[in-house]
Amino acid sequence: MTENLLQIAYKALDDKRAEDIVVLNMQNISLLADYFIICHANSDRQAQAIAREVQDKAQEHGFEIKRIEGFDSARWILVDLGDIVVHVFHKDERAFYNLERLWGDAPQLDIPTVE
Repeated sequence: MTENLLQIAYKALDDKRAEDIVVLNMQNISLLADYFIICHANSDRQAQAIAREVQDKAQEHGFEIKRIEGFDSARWILVDLGDIVVHVFHKDERAFYNLERLWGDAPQLDIPTVE
């Protein structure tokens, strides 16, 4: 179930041309979620479109959106899907927060895109 949602979210990001998509396995590392998906957009509008696509596709497949934060400012949008948290950064913010380094002990996953 989580792996299915992981693929749905990843494909939604890819469809909206999110850049530098990284999936971190947070199991046994964080109590917040099992997986973080991190990506960035080149504009506020693109960041919002990416977050909206993740929300729409997850709901289409029957998954609940726990909450979305930061949508209006579109600098760092967090889409909480329960076991998976999607972080959509504006490109200027991603390097500043550098979640990949912060959670550097989390293994990165390769998610095959499913057509």
